[in-house]
Amino acid sequence: MTSEILQDRFISVNGTRTRYWAAGEKETAIILVHGLGGFIESWMNNIIPLAEKHRVYALDLLGFGQSDKTPLVHDMKNLVSFIHDFMENLGIPKAALIGNSMGGGLILQFALDYPGMVEKLVLVDNAGMGRDVLADFKWCSFPVLNNFFMREDRNSTTRLLKKLVYDESKLTPEFIELSFKYSSAPGAAKALMTTLCAGINLRGQKDKLTRQLLDKLDTIKAPTLIIWGKQDRIIPVAHAQIAVKKIPGARLEIFDHCGHMPMYEQPDKFNRLVLDFLAEKMPIEELKLDTAKREYA
Repeated sequence: MTSEILQDRFISVNGTRTRYWAAGEKETAIILVHGLGGFIESWMNNIIPLAEKHRVYALDLLGFGQSDKTPLVHDMKNLVSFIHDFMENLGIPKAALIGNSMGGGLILQFALDYPGMVEKLVLVDNAGMGRDVLADFKWCSFPVLNNFFMREDRNSTTRLLKKLVYDESKLTPEFIELSFKYSSAPGAAKALMTTLCAGINLRGQKDKLTRQLLDKLDTIKAPTLIIWGKQDRIIPVAHAQIAVKKIPGARLEIFDHCGHMPMYEQPDKFNRLVLDFLAEKMPIEELKLDTAKREYA
């Protein structure tokens, strides 16, 4: 077990001051990638347990958390390149990538663009499998309405966070306050809306982006684990079935009584499952034999 205390570290990624955490020293490197509007602390219940067996990195993506806010378009291409450059700057040649929501869509595209840098994939309620998405996000993409839906106050933050979980009691006052702090920081709202509008319109997740993923999922070589909250209100659990059918050898675990962030809402179960998956040495040919959905108890 690492004795490191999680602390903010900063690195310049193509001129962008980027915050990250690092812990652990063993075996496979892990990169944790948050979702839209997320931040490193989304993984606060996972980093230390995963670091018992691995070297773990979590980063604030361009425009989020404490990383720089820039006027650049924060679309999939830029954010995938950002993850690549982050790994290169830290000298990480290959890693297991774990991504939640938008972060899951990003690491899927990363696996297509840089297959040699991917050890394994863990997709957590990932974006990109179809148009369906929470209606609030669709309305946010409409310029006249986005300011209404993205108001920077604690009540709005709390309402949105409650839609991310099944059990609202899991939302601590500290987590809500932290989310409000980051979402109300200078430049944060613009970065969020720029990123959202790059991937979502009034019809949902943009067809152009979902198609470029769906049409190539059968070429992914990395062993893939898909985790989904059964009661996800942001992206429906039906999208998990699309992913598991299209990615060769993919395995699906559905968490009952769980929303959009299984790693936050059910961390012990999540950490145990991910560590077991990362410890497996089976080649992809053997993994293809096991694609059935299982309830993870």
